[in-house]
Amino acid sequence: MPRTRSAALPGTGPVHPTSGALGALRPAPVTIGAGFWHTRREVNARTSLPQGPDLLESAGNLHNLRLAAGAAEGEFQGAYPFLDTDVYKWLEAAAWRLAEEPVGGLAAEVDRIIALVAAAQQPDGYLNTWFQLRKNGERYQDLRWGHELYCAGHLIQAAVAHHRTTGRPELLDVARRFADHVDSVFGAPGSGKPLDGIDGHPEIETALVELYRETGERRYLDLAGYFVDRHGHGLLGGEAYCQDRVPLREAATVEGHAVRQLYLLAAAADLASETADAELRSATERLWRAMVATKTHLTGGLGAHHDEEDFGDPYELPNERAYCETCAAIASVQWSWRMALLTGGAHYSDLIERTLYNGFLAGVSLDGESWLYVNPLQVRDGHTDPGGDQSARRTRWFRCACCPPNVMRLLASLEHYLASTDAGGLQIHQYVTGEYRADLAGAPVAVRAETDYPWHGTIALTVEETPGTPWTLSLRVPQWCEAFRVHDGERTYDGTDAPVEDGWLRLERTWAPGDRVILELALDARLTAADPRVDAVRGCAAIERGPLVYCLEQADHPGGGLDDIVLDTSRPPAVKQRPDLLGGVTTVLAAGHRRDLPSDGSWWPYRPASGHDAPSAGDPVELTAIPYYAWANREDGAMRVWLPTS
Repeated sequence: MPRTRSAALPGTGPVHPTSGALGALRPAPVTIGAGFWHTRREVNARTSLPQGPDLLESAGNLHNLRLAAGAAEGEFQGAYPFLDTDVYKWLEAAAWRLAEEPVGGLAAEVDRIIALVAAAQQPDGYLNTWFQLRKNGERYQDLRWGHELYCAGHLIQAAVAHHRTTGRPELLDVARRFADHVDSVFGAPGSGKPLDGIDGHPEIETALVELYRETGERRYLDLAGYFVDRHGHGLLGGEAYCQDRVPLREAATVEGHAVRQLYLLAAAADLASETADAELRSATERLWRAMVATKTHLTGGLGAHHDEEDFGDPYELPNERAYCETCAAIASVQWSWRMALLTGGAHYSDLIERTLYNGFLAGVSLDGESWLYVNPLQVRDGHTDPGGDQSARRTRWFRCACCPPNVMRLLASLEHYLASTDAGGLQIHQYVTGEYRADLAGAPVAVRAETDYPWHGTIALTVEETPGTPWTLSLRVPQWCEAFRVHDGERTYDGTDAPVEDGWLRLERTWAPGDRVILELALDARLTAADPRVDAVRGCAAIERGPLVYCLEQADHPGGGLDDIVLDTSRPPAVKQRPDLLGGVTTVLAAGHRRDLPSDGSWWPYRPASGHDAPSAGDPVELTAIPYYAWANREDGAMRVWLPTS
């Protein structure tokens, strides 16, 4: 029977598999109480989110909704057909925030904007201000670029979040009417539906799965499956850009527009879980491996090309021209989390960690007031800024403002991506100070964690609630970690004898309240080289420490640009605590030198491959590397992650 929950579900996040889903794991609620991510989320809650309505007002998004509702006069504002989604993503972010703290002013803004969205909806459920106002009510005539279903997807996700956190039906009713309208229009040949088509930007697919999970309406799940499987059949001209060149089940690697590809794959993982589709699961595992092995930047960033925001060829991973859209990092986290739940694999959460701390977090400034749409790995001194959304300088807002509210919603819901549970115990995927909870056959489990991660590698865990039967506490040992030690109250293990399996350190016993586990991860600074097939960084190294990728910024190296700096790999890097810098960071100090120009006065920059007459090493210089997520928070200047080595 269809169901609509009438009360909020505490701890229920953006991904909530049904009881019949066949995934290996289920999300477990976490409360983040202090530390690194608590600070970043507080900036999001106190600064970024409250500014949302004013920014949406100044950009015209709310004005357009008022026009569609007949509550204002004037012209449509903005250049894109998907501006409604900025409103929906902000609503979703605000809903997750209200679940933690029912702030009166924020709640009032949410209610006001929901009422505006509902008033703009047409009687048959359709809602898209661009087509209602700019296209004389035409519908589904431009599926490649129109983004009508993309907008519907973000509306549905906002509605599900609002219903899960408040129990109120207002926005969910709007979303269901739109979903019902879409279901009446789209279907495969022979279905009796008037249109066989897909949106050029996948998004509605994941939303429909979650709407099914929230309401129990199987037709939403079936509609999601229809859309996923119709990609790759030439309905949009057969272009890889919009995921229409090859069916997902047959694809060998990721391609086309990065965000579109990843949103589609997130939906495929959801469908594999809910329908036990082994072929779809195999495809998602195959494509994830291909992406990580050949098309992922060190920061977790994805997307090589500015022209179409798309993946490049295998190992085509440029530095200056890396696109690495912030939304692609968010989509990567969403897909990898679904893969972790589907399969139980720790490596998916390894990528989530790398992406969260680097490729994602760089997208928002430390003060929460400006943003990066693209996240290159190198910016030269005197960089010619292309301007607009492709700027390598932080910007207050964008013409295409998909990234800022997307960042807001991931930060606001981050606690739902940190832990999971199964019949045998609790799995901790990401380390924060706070409380991890699970339910084992009706018996509560609660584990409190204290840590200063990622600056320090000690995680202290205390069991606070536990059944009187054995269960397994599983701790992810990060892929980057070369040495660790754990004490579980009974004995101490190191990396040579600890019970680690496929990235999980599994501790099984009958626990008692007060039992403690101390995990110590070695956080030595390290130098990293890339596969030699990555042409852009051959002969270079990057600096990392723990989950953090580091970079050099011009602000720390006055007296010249960064292009002539060479990293000395013969001297191990050191670390230095800098509470005075960038909100408090640990820097890495490395040795290097500045290359001199050739002494013969040659004007030609190329030399014999033997190294004869190559530029010589100049004066030694101490290099100060800062976490990549914190770059572009001081004055404009050069930045680079990968450094030539001596």
